[in-house]
Amino acid sequence: MNALVGGGFAPLAAMILASRGLNTPEKAATYLDCSCELLDPFLLTDMALAAGRVGLAMTRGEKIAVFGDYDVDGVTATCLLTDFLRKNGADCVPYIPGRLEEGYGLNPIALHALAQQGVKLIVTVDCGITAIAEAQLCKELGMDLVITDHHECKDTFPEACAIVDPHRPDGGYPHKTLSGVGVAFKLAAALSGDQEQVLRDYADMVCLGTVADVMPLQGENRVFVTQGLELLRSTTRPGLAALMQHSGCEPASVNASSVGYMLCPRINAAGRMGKIECAVELFLTEDPQRADELAASLCEMNRQRQSIESDIYNQAVQMLPEGQQPPAIVLAEESWHQGVVGIVASRIAEEFCCPTFLVCLDGEHGKASSRSYGGFNLFSSLSELSDLLESYGGHELAAGFTIHSSQIAAFRQAICEKAKAYYTEDSPRTVLDADCVIAPELLTLHNIDSLSRLEPCGNGCPKPLLVMEHLTVDRISQVGGGRHMRLRLRNGRHFFNAIYFSATPESASIAEGDLVDVAFVPQVNEFRGERTPQMNVTDIRPSCGVETDCCCTGYRELQKGNLSAELASQLLPDRATLGLVWRYLAGCKRINEMPMCLLRKIVRWSGKPMTLGKLLVCLDIFADVELIRIQRLHKNLTIELLPCQQKADLNTSKTMQILMAAKEQ
Repeated sequence: MNALVGGGFAPLAAMILASRGLNTPEKAATYLDCSCELLDPFLLTDMALAAGRVGLAMTRGEKIAVFGDYDVDGVTATCLLTDFLRKNGADCVPYIPGRLEEGYGLNPIALHALAQQGVKLIVTVDCGITAIAEAQLCKELGMDLVITDHHECKDTFPEACAIVDPHRPDGGYPHKTLSGVGVAFKLAAALSGDQEQVLRDYADMVCLGTVADVMPLQGENRVFVTQGLELLRSTTRPGLAALMQHSGCEPASVNASSVGYMLCPRINAAGRMGKIECAVELFLTEDPQRADELAASLCEMNRQRQSIESDIYNQAVQMLPEGQQPPAIVLAEESWHQGVVGIVASRIAEEFCCPTFLVCLDGEHGKASSRSYGGFNLFSSLSELSDLLESYGGHELAAGFTIHSSQIAAFRQAICEKAKAYYTEDSPRTVLDADCVIAPELLTLHNIDSLSRLEPCGNGCPKPLLVMEHLTVDRISQVGGGRHMRLRLRNGRHFFNAIYFSATPESASIAEGDLVDVAFVPQVNEFRGERTPQMNVTDIRPSCGVETDCCCTGYRELQKGNLSAELASQLLPDRATLGLVWRYLAGCKRINEMPMCLLRKIVRWSGKPMTLGKLLVCLDIFADVELIRIQRLHKNLTIELLPCQQKADLNTSKTMQILMAAKEQ
């Protein structure tokens, strides 16, 4: 850290970089480099073939269709390549399939329509790598096909003039994490011969698609986003200027976060709501008045999407099985909106800490959207279960598939087995990895401003996540109709304002006067010309000065019936521990807590160390003899004390008897 401070980094930035293993100015500079040299597009396998076939079509005056996807990455890729080809004299039309009518990627409806329009060459962007049957249909209809994509490849490639995908197993391109628009940009650069000029013209589009598809902001992607943000600050595209105005995105302060949270959802709304042509026209129009109309329409679609999303989320949560949460969530329903289930799946996966699959049924068939959690590889899992599916595609973190309704139960069982086998680690799945713990005096305006050197932040270069311990909750107020919390936190003479989105005192299990540790993203709050440090809270836990251990290995073995004598001895609570836990519970009457938070509160209250496994055993013993009722749902345990007519005999507990018998083995 001292070397970083000596190299010109402010103390807080130096702490964060050092915590990420970047402990010298040289390592930090490489990590944060936003101006590295772009790689030669022709390093991508088949790029010469792709550029050659597109160039030939331009020379011959053949009609070209740029065929894309309906998300931000696909829309920007489609519009970038269409605009580039048109400005270079090509007869070019964009085509993005209707999400609800045609689904993802190349399809017979689209191919027949394009053939009737006289298209001779189709260039895919952000799709096509798995379209084997559709590629054959292109050939039968007399159309050539060039595929550019960035999704995972299957064992067999479609038959095409060229297939450009950084994931090709026979490819040597060093940068595997290009977005779909990144690959489309490389094709335009190969055609142009002047990659830097193409980036100056289209960095805004490449930035949007790269951020929206959550590509790692390292290497070339870091250059794309940095230059794209600069272009967005003074954009000459009427559509983007109007969208920024309607969404409240200030050009002067636009960053990767505002792109991801303000602009991209509105562009995505067009595809989700079945009006993708609005998003395409927004990027291609030169008419400011039309751009304003389109931007307003996208914002309205996004509001509609939010309402539908809320309804689907509430339905999905109600459908979850009671009791023990499954290792993976697989739900199916006929009334769900195909364009919105993906974002609901993402929300549920994060909230319930497991991979989530939501299936929109249409008669005997279903279309599913899925989202990963904790590194569970969706594409690999779907590949292994392909016998149960009609089709599938996507990548590690997000994927889609079609399935016959009769196979859903078998798929649910199989994917739950895979998830159960994957999540076998001893540490909890809900661990939050923070950069470092900081002292209150480090949270200053100067130090927060210095963190701008880490921008652009996103996947691969996350926003700083800090922890401050032993803060007293001085004041709580609910804002946003009760959906969010404003907090006043105190540590000695230091006071901090904090905002905690999508949280209430009940869901966070806090009250005024509590002593807490806070995980947060530092930011500056500007109000009436005054700038003050603020915490954007990610999580809150009870402060605890006594040792706690989240290990649950023994408890898991107890549940499986594989308990050894050694583990039984470690888990078996003595009378003092049982009495301690019971006295705490008795003072609360009803508890709704994450297990680890409950453990920390009990340990802080008692001053006695304890493991999470032993606490869970105590709770099971009390539940066995009907002293308490436990419900396990979501991340929390709900514990309710039951009326007791007589003194309970803990020795009659099934859990206690299993432990005692195992100990004597």
